[in-house]
Amino acid sequence: MKSTIHQRKAESERLKQQQRKRRLLWFSTVGVLLVLIIIVLSLDLKPVVKAAEFDYANLPVLGSEDAPVKIVEFGDFKCPSCKIANETIKPQLNSEYIEQGDVAFYFINLPFLAADSTTAALAVQSVYHQNAEAYWDYFDAIFTRQGEESVEWATADFLVELAKDINLPVDYDLLRQDIENKTYQSEVAEQYNKATELNVQSTPTFYINGIEYHGQLGNYTVFKQAVEEALKESE
Repeated sequence: MKSTIHQRKAESERLKQQQRKRRLLWFSTVGVLLVLIIIVLSLDLKPVVKAAEFDYANLPVLGSEDAPVKIVEFGDFKCPSCKIANETIKPQLNSEYIEQGDVAFYFINLPFLAADSTTAALAVQSVYHQNAEAYWDYFDAIFTRQGEESVEWATADFLVELAKDINLPVDYDLLRQDIENKTYQSEVAEQYNKATELNVQSTPTFYINGIEYHGQLGNYTVFKQAVEEALKESE
């Protein structure tokens, strides 16, 4: 009888120890899970997006090349939305960020609307190579004088006369030759291919420090927020 009682007590104690181990293991497991949950919740789980790479050195730039934020626009000079962006987004970017050295603005031709989209692209490339500082005056003038999308207005005659009208400091005969001889066709094609590589589907399309901007183009406030975020990330 004594032996049986002793065995029962020993078995009871063994069971109690197993229960204590199970409770300890359970609490330990829960504790580890809670710690992991806290860590996960504290992490920034934004998806990692690989930034597109651009040959900035060979693109026309408005602003300082050393600016921490680089904005690239893919555009077509016959695109009505590009004209709107040029008259709304770019002027405010210029006054608030570009002139302060915080943003550098670049342009890549994506001439897809019509044949004279390419003619306009050839013209701006000619001006860029003749006088890079005159590029943006010509750029703005083309958008200001933009014709109807359904009409072939960006002809060599129009583009050369426009340069003369605004007293652009370039060789007008050379400008015409470059347009008619398609001197910079390979550059325009290379820029078009860059858009294809990045699967750019429309104009204007903007990249901010290599990341495509998907916000509202008609809302400068939203665009500005994206620029501010890029500035913070560059600090």
